[in-house]
Amino acid sequence: MNIHGLMDEYLEMVLQFGFTTIFVAAFPLAPLLALLNNIIEIRLDAYKFVTQWRRPLPARATDIGIWYGILEGIGILAVITNAFVIAITSDYIPRFVYEYKYGPCAGHFEYGEKMLSFSSSCLKGYVNNSLSFFNLSELGLGKSGYCSIFVFVDFRYRDYRGPPWSSKPYEFTLQYWHILAARLAFIIVFEHLVFGIKSFIAYLIPDVPKNLYDRIRREKYLVQEMMYEAELEHLQQQRRKSGHPVHHEWP
Repeated sequence: MNIHGLMDEYLEMVLQFGFTTIFVAAFPLAPLLALLNNIIEIRLDAYKFVTQWRRPLPARATDIGIWYGILEGIGILAVITNAFVIAITSDYIPRFVYEYKYGPCAGHFEYGEKMLSFSSSCLKGYVNNSLSFFNLSELGLGKSGYCSIFVFVDFRYRDYRGPPWSSKPYEFTLQYWHILAARLAFIIVFEHLVFGIKSFIAYLIPDVPKNLYDRIRREKYLVQEMMYEAELEHLQQQRRKSGHPVHHEWP
């Protein structure tokens, strides 16, 4: 073990925890790979401690110190990051908005056995709806000799903007703002839901078990009684030396 003690070990675990939790939405296999890596590393470290190294001297520690706050901060950052990744990079929110607001099933949802929210028919026309129009003639490519072989004029691209023939061409449509509002709402709900579940689990599982907490309080009480007895014995000895009468109760 080097002069920094367990600094490198803690740093390695914190980096692994950060990469695993912050980017888990982008790479879901990261926790599995981290688990396999830790299993192999634990066995190798156990082999080195048992067969290759001298027995290290134990050191008392109340907790892991500042590393607990770092892990807590990384956990909060991971929840926020994953909420933004899911809301912005995935098609879940645009599909949801189209399904409930602009699709064939908009305004016709029924609860119960006839609920159509997950029906593929409700997403009919979604791809065409998610593509906007662009007039290639506005670039002047035909005049310069480029793209002369193309016979089409309109180009489709993925965005929610007005077509060239609208009153406000290429500006964001109302559907774009609906999707943006839905994404922000998803981020807020996702964060509060995860933090609420985390707080509830932390409440159900206390940091110190009740039986251990009672034993700690009992130990503190016994130590306090020993201190009182020692102080009483010290005062009684002083009274004997000075010739004063000795009382058996606390003076």
